[in-house]
Amino acid sequence: MGSVRPADQPRLRALVLAAGLGTRLRPLTELLPKPLLPVLGIPVVERTLTELVAVGCEAVALNLHHLGSAIQERLGDRFSTAEGTLPIVYSWEEELLGTLGALAPLAAFFAEADEVLIVNGDSTCQWPLSRLLRRHRSRQALATFLLARRADPAAFGGGVGVGRRGRLVSFRPAGPEVEPASRRAVFAGAHVLASELLSGIEARPSDLVRELYEPLLSAGEPLATLTTSRRWHDLGTPGRYRRALVDRVKRGSWVSPQARVDPTAILRHSVIEAGAIVEAGAVVERSVVLPGAHLGRQGRVKRSLISFDTALPEGAGVERQLVWTPRDGVTTHGEDTLLSGLAYRSLN
Repeated sequence: MGSVRPADQPRLRALVLAAGLGTRLRPLTELLPKPLLPVLGIPVVERTLTELVAVGCEAVALNLHHLGSAIQERLGDRFSTAEGTLPIVYSWEEELLGTLGALAPLAAFFAEADEVLIVNGDSTCQWPLSRLLRRHRSRQALATFLLARRADPAAFGGGVGVGRRGRLVSFRPAGPEVEPASRRAVFAGAHVLASELLSGIEARPSDLVRELYEPLLSAGEPLATLTTSRRWHDLGTPGRYRRALVDRVKRGSWVSPQARVDPTAILRHSVIEAGAIVEAGAVVERSVVLPGAHLGRQGRVKRSLISFDTALPEGAGVERQLVWTPRDGVTTHGEDTLLSGLAYRSLN
């Protein structure tokens, strides 16, 4: 079972949303599902599971669809850390059920819990889950949402509206608002709700916000928030993924023990993942080199993302680009440039 739960603590179970297609992250997600993308050597989903063990979660479910077998093969039926072991339940979706519909097949699983913690499988953060749970319990809210102080609401559809005492008052600028918002903030991919809210959910494509939370908000039910200053990143695009990894590097660069970097290469605030090779005289600045990639001698890579198993030739220069190797199952689109067997796309 998970880590030991005090007798007076509510029973907590979790869902990590892992079924998405990762359309905006292609071509990366044509090779690997979003939850398995590496973040300094550790798949993003494993970072989340580690946090769930730490807060006493007794079991976790993952919904699966796109490349789901890779997730199941990686994690198995339980996830263990020094603090405990977390049993894993998988919910396969033949069609994507959305954030609310995903809960319907798991009704029996969540019936055993008092509280349900839902975490996006494509976000990375040092989640303040203990604080989120304490806030939820102290406010006696039906649901409590984690918000990111550092994120710009304009980059995320305008964000959610927050009113007095941290009450959530609207989910989108054009949506229903129960009182004037004093500020807007970005939802940071984690929220906890009372398990009683899950009764009667139908197994059909449906959305948590529009079909559960906004009706509760309009009815005057208490929805709380916790705002964190911890660095949070949505990995929804290659550009955001690069920024998330570079942001994780506090000083210098991070190099996997399973990577090979020539002593004469220069790394500035970059991430070199396992199995990557950086040859002599190469310069890598604020960039990410993914597993199996190879940067040739005297290459120059700046603010870029070099995809899996992609080899840049000697002397290549790349700036603000995603670079990958087109092959079976890894496609290109109209905005992409093909040159000498490699594909290039501008990163924002």
